[in-house]
Amino acid sequence: MKRIAKKPAEKMTQQGDCVFGPNVKPVASVSPGETVEIETYDCFMDSVRPERDWKSLLESGEEILENPVTGPIYVEGAEPGDTLVIDIVGIEVGERGVTALVPGFGVLEGWFTQAPPLSKFSEVKHGEVVFPVKGRSVRIPVRLMIGTIGVAPATETMATVTPSRHGGNLDTPEVTVGNRVYLPVNVKGALFALGDLHATQGHGEVCGTGVEVPGLVRVKLDVLKRKRIEWPRIESPDEIMTVCSARPLDDAVRLAVRELTRLLVTDYGIEEYDAYMLLSVAGDVEISQMVDPMYTVVAKIRKQLLLQMK
Repeated sequence: MKRIAKKPAEKMTQQGDCVFGPNVKPVASVSPGETVEIETYDCFMDSVRPERDWKSLLESGEEILENPVTGPIYVEGAEPGDTLVIDIVGIEVGERGVTALVPGFGVLEGWFTQAPPLSKFSEVKHGEVVFPVKGRSVRIPVRLMIGTIGVAPATETMATVTPSRHGGNLDTPEVTVGNRVYLPVNVKGALFALGDLHATQGHGEVCGTGVEVPGLVRVKLDVLKRKRIEWPRIESPDEIMTVCSARPLDDAVRLAVRELTRLLVTDYGIEEYDAYMLLSVAGDVEISQMVDPMYTVVAKIRKQLLLQMK
């Protein structure tokens, strides 16, 4: 199995390792159907540690790379108009994660403008995140996920912190082991990259961070030829989902519902108005995150309901 190592920190740059773009040079090439292992930094490039917390790092004046990803990976045979298929086979992380509070950032940014930069370090072990609160511990089930996953946009270069049609910083808990992610191919080779792993994260990611961890991801990459999608999709064993990002929040909701309605029409042959009403009575809409430059929303429906119509 091919292993794609994370680049040494001293060789990383904001414009090479923290963007998705058509002109970023690929670090590796894979064949359709190939499974690869990808090493990742956390969203702080592993810079925030107990001996140097978030406040100390900011005060040091050291350059902080925002949300680095590993890649891009050139997928042979992928061309504009195709769909890249990513099966998430496995995620491994270390035994420590960090959660940071950044003044002026997050859902309650206007309430915490005077707060100092804060960081909490959690243990990740035995299937639990041990999160410290007032000298005690809150034990939270581990829910490993990939925060940032995407391909190159067709013409522009986009920072990895921004979610959009190409994927990016979706911060969607459903991007996890056992699920399949679909991304539109916009350039030859797709130029796929990922990073920003979380040991767990609540829907909304309200303070701006989950339990941020470095790790190792195993994915199988494949290509659906001449299958064009407009926005990312996720398929779990039980559900199909569309993932859309926009501001304001209601625009993101409308986009996600519209895309799932279209999916039901094109892939399941349901009449458009029926699909819209079916989603109203049996679908779900969830907020993945409300802290990035665009908000991300997932619309979903259970597969079992759709199988009844075949």
